[in-house]
Order: sequence, then C-alpha cells, then structure tokens
Amino acid sequence: MKKFGFDFSHIKGDFFGGLTAGIVALPLALAFGVGSGLGPSAGLYGAIFISFFAALFGGTNTQISGPTAPMTAFSMTIVIGIVASFDGDVSKALPAILIVFLLSGIMQIGLGLLGLGVYIKYIPYPVVSGFMTAIGVIILVTQILPAVGYYPKEDTEFVTQFKPEAEEVILEGILKDEAGEDILVLEDFSETIKRANQITDAEILKESQTLAGKEASGVLGTFRVLNRAFQNINWLELLLALATIIIIFGFKRITTAVPSTLVALLVVSGAAVAFGLNYRPIEEIPNGLPIPQWNMFSDFSFATIAPYIITAFVLSLLGAIDSLLTSVVADNMTKTKHKPNQELIGQGIGNSIAAVFGGIPGAGATIRTVVNINSGGKTKLSGMIAGLLLLIILLALGPIASKIPAAVLAGILITVGIGVMDYKGLKAIPYMPKPEVAIMLVVLILSSVWNLVYAVGIGLVIASLIFMKKIGDQTGEKSNVKSLDEESWADEKDFPTNLREEVFIKHVEGPLFFGSTNDFQSLAQQIPSTASTVIIRMDKIPYMDQSGLYAMEDILMDLTKSEIKILLVGPQEQTRYMMERIDMIPDLIPENQIFSNIESCITWVKENVKDVYPSPKA
Repeated sequence: MKKFGFDFSHIKGDFFGGLTAGIVALPLALAFGVGSGLGPSAGLYGAIFISFFAALFGGTNTQISGPTAPMTAFSMTIVIGIVASFDGDVSKALPAILIVFLLSGIMQIGLGLLGLGVYIKYIPYPVVSGFMTAIGVIILVTQILPAVGYYPKEDTEFVTQFKPEAEEVILEGILKDEAGEDILVLEDFSETIKRANQITDAEILKESQTLAGKEASGVLGTFRVLNRAFQNINWLELLLALATIIIIFGFKRITTAVPSTLVALLVVSGAAVAFGLNYRPIEEIPNGLPIPQWNMFSDFSFATIAPYIITAFVLSLLGAIDSLLTSVVADNMTKTKHKPNQELIGQGIGNSIAAVFGGIPGAGATIRTVVNINSGGKTKLSGMIAGLLLLIILLALGPIASKIPAAVLAGILITVGIGVMDYKGLKAIPYMPKPEVAIMLVVLILSSVWNLVYAVGIGLVIASLIFMKKIGDQTGEKSNVKSLDEESWADEKDFPTNLREEVFIKHVEGPLFFGSTNDFQSLAQQIPSTASTVIIRMDKIPYMDQSGLYAMEDILMDLTKSEIKILLVGPQEQTRYMMERIDMIPDLIPENQIFSNIESCITWVKENVKDVYPSPKA
C-alpha cells in the first residue's frame, strides 16, 4: 500500500524500528553534541533533522542517520579552530561554524548530483583504517578531562599562568583597532595608553581563560594538562563516568535487547538526581521547537570561512564514506541494493537543514541502522519516525535532559571512542605489507596529534604514489625489448626466424602512464644497429595517459629519424584515439603500418623486410 510515494505496508515494523533506533540515538546525540563543543542541544538537533531528511531523500531505505563518532571528531576540530579565531567566544563563532557545516552539506549534495558516490569505495583501506583509529584516539583522550571533572578554564592557578600573554593579546588588539581607525601615531601613544588603562581585570581573566582552553585542547593539549587533571580529580565526576562505562560494557553481556548506552544514561543520571549529588550537569537544552539560525547568513563573512573550504569538502567526503559503508551493511542484511548517489543527496540535504537549525553534521549510523532492521524497519519511514521521536523527546523532556551529568556523557563518549577504533586493521599490522602499515600509522599519528584534513590528504598522496610505483614496476617487468630468438608471445611462433636480426618486437603489457614511461623510453637505446624494423605490440595496453602519449611520440620520432620502420599491432580504441589527436597517426605511422593482429603484421614483414644479415643459427 503506497500513499504519497511512501510504502505503508510495513508500517508496524517501521514504527518499532524507528522507535528503537530513536531511543538508541538519544544518548549518543547528546554525547556527540557535547563532544563537538557546541553542546547537547546541537547534537539533538542534528539527530532530529538528519535522521528525518536523510531518510526522506536518501537512497537506502533502512538507513538511520545522525551524528556519528567520525563526523563529531572532525566537527570538533572545526569548532575549536573557528572559536579560537573569535577569542574563545562560541556564541560569536557559531554563525561561521554553521556556515561551514552548511557548505559541507551542499558539497555532499553536489557529490551525489555529479554521480561520484560510486567512487568513494576507491579510498584505500589503510587510510580509512588509520583515520578511524585516530577518531577513536581523539574521542577517548579528549574525554579524559571531563571524565575526571577537570576543566582547564576553571583552574585558577593554571589560568593565572596566561595573564601576561593575555595582556599582550589585548594590547595587540588595541593597536590593530587603532591602525584600522587610522589613529595610530608612532610619535604619540596617548590614545593607546588611555585604552590600555581601561582594560579591566575581567577582560584579562576572560582572555586568560581562552588561552588556557587553547593550551588544553585536542590530544596534545590533554596530555599537557594531564598531570594537573590528576592532581585535581573530582572523585564524584570520575565515579559517575566509571559507572557509566561499566554499565555500558557490562549490560551488553546480560542482554542486547535493550541499548546499554540508554540504560547507563538513565540509571546513572537517575541515581545522581535521586541522591541529590553535587555533580556538574550538561548545558541547558532550550525548550520548544528548534529555531533557524538566520544570523549565520546576516553575519556571514567569507574571510572567516575561506580557510575552512577545503575542510568542509573533507567533512563532506567523510560523511559520504561513513554513510555509504553503512548502506553496504544495510544491503547485506536486507538483501537490497542502495542508490549511492541518491544517498549522498539525502545526507547532504539532512546536514544542510541541520546546520540551519544549529545542529552538528552526521552520517549513516551503522549501529542505529542495524537496530532499526532487527526491530522490523524496512522502508524510509523508519528513519523519519526516529527523527520525529527525538523531536518529541526534545519538546517533552528537554528540561529533564538538562539535568544529565556531564560525566555521564563523557563516559558514553569514551566507550564510543573505544568502539570506533579499527581493531581489525591494528591486529593485521604484523601481516600487512610494510608500505600499507606505514600509510596507516602516518594517518593515525598525524590525525591524532596534528590535523585530520592534512593527515588524510598526506595518506592519500602516499597511497597513490605507492600504487603508481607498483603499477609502474609491474608494467616495466612485463614490458621488455626482446629479439625473436628470446622469449616471445605465443602468437608469434610463425614469425620467420631468418629475420630475427632485422626485426625487434617491443612487448608492452598494462597501462602506459607516467609511472611506466622510463622503461618504455629505453627502447631506442636497446635496439641494435642491425634492426631496420620495430614492431610495437599495443594489444595489451588498455590505457595511455598524456605522459605515456608523449613518451610514445618521442620514441617514434627518434626511430623515424633513424629511418627505422615502425609497425603497430592491436592499438585499442583509447590509445589510438590519443595518438590520432596529436597526429602521431598518420604523420609518424601511416595507416598501412597499423595492424589489428600479429598475423597480418607477420604477413607484411615477410613481404617487405629483406633478410640482410644471415642468421647465426641458419
């Protein structure tokens, strides 16, 4: 039964699948929102809109989408970078952050419209493995501080260390303002002194806290303040986090029918509230419907987001990979076939709308999708129902959810970090080829301690170079100049032996591209002075790039200048097209010297090549 384009014949299964997936998504959405740096409401908004609209417009019927660990970790780096440029003020940085998220969603739509969804699978596994493990490391390490109840900006002794630097930053800001107002005069700093005297202790403290936050951010920042964190442990917060972790891992051993993450959230939070414990709650979740953040457009500044355009593109690629991998899992479970490009369009629409309402970006979530399928979900209605359930929870339980301890969400994120690591790839390190191990470790280390975008880019470049070298080596091994009394191809057995001194064959097998041109260019140096004819076997060259084309042209020109006749055998459609475009055919090789097979070439040789040098074996 279909109405309005929806299939209602499985409504019961879709309802229970969406209901269960939505319940599973709730604690993760709140935790990912906190982990991103934008607060629990941002995670909940992202889960609501991405789940609903990615299901509505996507290409995987049973996919449940929302904030995920990889997307959250990557988003966190974006938030940290932009907030830092706004002197640590999240509210001022929010419009720029959301614009970057919106741009990423639009790029994702573009990937789908361009039909690039089918190419995502070509990203090398070592890059993906190193990246996923790095995501786990980042989440795990960065949640240590909230798990032990240590917040660097609230550590008075630590913040005080940054007061001299804070005064310098504020003074530098005054000088920049004066320069912009054209009132900075080197001979007279009276205005500068006047403004400097107006700096309050509160302003210095705020800037000191911002600098302290920067110093303690990320993986390396966490390690910098780890000693202080352990010296200032809040034992209540630590116990709440540990209780959460123990329940999440322990309850799974009892049953998987009820999500252990939800159980941990309810039990630990309920106990903390019931016993009136003096814990640190999460940020307050606003009441009512999510409101569009129109100031992201009115306060738009291209200069602010320009450095993050490439970052937004990488975020869109990450979301595409994350979603399509989950789509493959869904296909295997349901014996269906997803539409990759349509899925990217749906994910892009969901992420774009989520950004407008202040939500963090997300992707197809594997665990939630599996839960949906196992609970009876069969159509896109299940994902839409999951989003609507989260909206109802927001409207009905927002004030209650605001009482959740921050340490509980830190504990949840720690278990997510542990679970998202690619243990399969790590266990295979002793058996993997060394270059692939190197790629994985480079991406893992650089992603964890430096920059996720650059790490992935470097990993892809290294993987590409290694791949091209392998292809070039393989092509070079198979592409040799051989005289006819040496090893030859099976179809050359009828070649006249008396012409072996006059004719040489160049065997080329595999693509002729920039990684294999060196071996090919050695042809001219290997041909002895007795040869008057060279046969180039092209029937096993499936592809030739521009570098290969020009290498071929150089060789043919050298052979032509040496008055050596060139015969081509079996050029395929793509290679012949390339040669015709730059007039190698017919300027260097006329049509009557191009043969579709070796038999016709041998016939031509017998009729046109003279036996000048007697064979030593004759």
